[in-house]
Amino acid sequence: MNDKWDFYKDNSDSWRWRRTAPNGNIVGASSQGYSNRSDCVENARRNGYTG
Repeated sequence: MNDKWDFYKDNSDSWRWRRTAPNGNIVGASSQGYSNRSDCVENARRNGYTG
């Protein structure tokens, strides 16, 4: 699977992740914001991120 993973800051300056399938559909996203990027990446790893 070649899903695209995006890590970004939301409007409240919290880190979030989003997983997008090759067809453009969002197939996963963080349910909460994280104060630092490393916690956000750790949560993404628990949801299938391997990067």
